Amino acid sequence: MKIVGLMSGTSYDGVDVVAAEFTADGDTLRLRPLGHRELAYPDDLRAEIGALLPPAATTIEAVCRLDNRLGEVFAEAAAVGVELAGGTADAVVSPGQTVFHWVEDGRVRGTLQLGAPARVAARVGVPVLHDLRSADVAAGGQGAPLVPAFDALLLDPAASPRAAGGAAAGARAALNLGGIANLTVVAPGAPVLGYDVGPANALLDAAARRFLDRPCDVDGARAAAGRVHEALLARLLAEPYYAAPPPKSTGKELFHGGYLDAALAALGEPVAADDVLATLTELTARTVADACDRHRVTEVVAAGGGVRNPTLRARLAALGEGRWRLRTTDELGVPAQAKEAYAFALLGWLSWHGLPGAVPSVTGASRAAALGSWTPAGPSAAVPRPPAPRRLVVDA
Repeated sequence: MKIVGLMSGTSYDGVDVVAAEFTADGDTLRLRPLGHRELAYPDDLRAEIGALLPPAATTIEAVCRLDNRLGEVFAEAAAVGVELAGGTADAVVSPGQTVFHWVEDGRVRGTLQLGAPARVAARVGVPVLHDLRSADVAAGGQGAPLVPAFDALLLDPAASPRAAGGAAAGARAALNLGGIANLTVVAPGAPVLGYDVGPANALLDAAARRFLDRPCDVDGARAAAGRVHEALLARLLAEPYYAAPPPKSTGKELFHGGYLDAALAALGEPVAADDVLATLTELTARTVADACDRHRVTEVVAAGGGVRNPTLRARLAALGEGRWRLRTTDELGVPAQAKEAYAFALLGWLSWHGLPGAVPSVTGASRAAALGSWTPAGPSAAVPRPPAPRRLVVDA
């Protein structure tokens, strides 16, 4: 199968588009990457998304307008993906833009992604898988993270490199540094573990918008010029979310610009912009490193926009020195900037075949669910097509 995968994360800076070819080979699934693109959102669309996200108030009209506008953007992205696939594809996975993840007392009560999948199906003429989180939430799960299904296969302990002397490899972690930092831990003989660690780029980008009037701190340059403000860091590290046990998930419902403003206001003293950015970089590095140490991993395979931040990467490498090695998914053949989109393409392959895509040991669901809802683009080749009916007869 050729599947196009789309991804728009919590940073909402654009759409990652991939085309992937999957071939089943016994109990091995082979992935052949066919290409990827990054399509940036225009500034006004980013502003429209940001204006709708918590803690902002909104209207049903604004939600409807954004849903359909995003659908048009995803439709164009899907068309690019079909081109990458060589002009034909069997399916598109369009998970949409998460605008609300409803968490109460550690439980996810609901989740909402926008992106008008019917517009995507109409544009490219192939079935579209969407709303991937709801089935897991309905089964009592967090609905996130979903990428561990991909990580568990990619970091299969049976296929992992052997340690010196032929000893079995230890626990390995897959780290995604998007708006939120997600960690998946794969260890021999243990259930897959995965959860949202905390903010990666979410607070950094909020600080860049506030202090620099820019979408982000490019290459972490301003953070590198600053110094960690220990009192601010201590206040941020006191966030109860970090101490909560998995399964757990979070997003910009918690880690948003207002959250940072409140922390700075409570500090009672001004903090220079570069020092704020340095402190937030340390927050991400410290919380991720603590999680890696807690699970005694020996290797961390990173992906996501945060790997392009040399200041953050250097700090992570320093914190893990002597305990775990930091590398990127590029070394495993998966482009680090497109890993999540490839993961969603894999979830599409699983759902197409009726196989579960959520990992209950990760999400806390009562069962492993096949994910998503399909929007057809015409008759399915897999289902016999009857003649079009001309009348309906009710048999009493």
